[in-house]
Amino acid sequence: MALQGLCDQVDALVVRARQAQAEFESGGSQVRYDRAAAAAAWAIMEPERNARLAELAVQSTGLGNVADKITKNHRKTLGLMRDIAGVPTFGVLSDDLATGITEIARPLGVVGAVVPSTNPAATPANNIINALKCGNAIILSPSPKGVACCELLIDFIHAEFAKTGENTALVQMVPPPGSKVATQRLLELVDLAVVTGSQDNVRRAYSSGTPAIGVGAGNVTVIVDETADIAAAARKIAASKTFDNATSCSSENALVVVDAVYEDFLAALTAEGGARVPQAEAAGIVAKLWPDGHLNREVIAKDADVLLEKLGLTGKVPSSTRFIAVETDGIGPDHPLSGEKLSRVAALYRARDYDHAVDITRQVLTFQGAGHSLGLHTTDTRRPLSLGAQMPTCRVIVNQAHCFATGGAFDNGLPFSLSMGCGSWGGNSIDDNLHWRHFMQRTRVVRPIASREPTLDVIFSDYWSEVGK
Repeated sequence: MALQGLCDQVDALVVRARQAQAEFESGGSQVRYDRAAAAAAWAIMEPERNARLAELAVQSTGLGNVADKITKNHRKTLGLMRDIAGVPTFGVLSDDLATGITEIARPLGVVGAVVPSTNPAATPANNIINALKCGNAIILSPSPKGVACCELLIDFIHAEFAKTGENTALVQMVPPPGSKVATQRLLELVDLAVVTGSQDNVRRAYSSGTPAIGVGAGNVTVIVDETADIAAAARKIAASKTFDNATSCSSENALVVVDAVYEDFLAALTAEGGARVPQAEAAGIVAKLWPDGHLNREVIAKDADVLLEKLGLTGKVPSSTRFIAVETDGIGPDHPLSGEKLSRVAALYRARDYDHAVDITRQVLTFQGAGHSLGLHTTDTRRPLSLGAQMPTCRVIVNQAHCFATGGAFDNGLPFSLSMGCGSWGGNSIDDNLHWRHFMQRTRVVRPIASREPTLDVIFSDYWSEVGK
């Protein structure tokens, strides 16, 4: 299709979305917004539909595995619904007599969401639910491999809307096969651009002229210090690293282990299915992982047996191997193991002591992944706070399976999300997990109150007493 034809199609989608959103807002209520969000949530959580979406996701993208995608679709959506239950997003939010300010919840309008192939059902569902909860319409632009899954998800949502009488134009997607031109046009026309995925798309969103929320690159580095519960750390790391074949941006990419517990930790990791690849063999792994300077698509997010076969490790590591940890000491562009690998492969660093482990972690994050998150397995209560005060990161995940914890969990207080803001370190406009609050704005009605103008003495007396006038 000609470029102008693509743009015309996107223009028509946005017109329909604006009309639907205007009615959604003018005829809105908290009950209606909540019902629409619940419809979208049940569209992905209903077990048979969840299974169909998970199967299609793996079939069409070749990434991850069905069982874990079913779990992800369910738990991420359930957690989100828990987070937004009872949250006011319609009408008067607060009325403060002391300030004379009344705050009223208002939708943003039409949201354009660019979503990745790594989570082609869970991520768009998360965005859709948040958008509807706050009175918005939303248009998805999936990656080419994620088109089929997004189409099916929207079909399921529209089927739920048919039960409630809601307008299907509230949830739409860019017509397949999609293109950068169509995505860019969408980003330019909507009221908020939300982008999860490639940093190229994030930059496009920020340069579109539309208010935008993008997320930074992941490259999670996890420290195991000399005080850690070694068995628990190995178990959690293995569970996280292998979940959905490491498709998550929150999957551990580098393990930094303090020398005092290095061998004990590797023994525990071996018991959990993690095989050590010695540094002498690292170059061969790198050559097969990046055969032409780019990550080998035949190993990205594949099952363990496929990974081992492609890396030439079949028969060279235990048959129980679920992932590999490759010893290295290199960091930076000439050492690709120190970057994101999107596979059941972790870089393994041996640190002299805890301070050296922190230094290695800082170097890795400075190279790639700044702002996103890091992990620490420890029993020292001071070290997490020190990392939070010193490191270029928005999240320090303590004694948890990283990919389950970073995007919100039932046993931590982060909001459930599949999109993690990385602050200024990651070139993002937000530093927290993308959640419902980012899909709503507020109008403030401001009334006069009694004057509270202070004297200069009240403001400056302490300063004057310290340095003089």
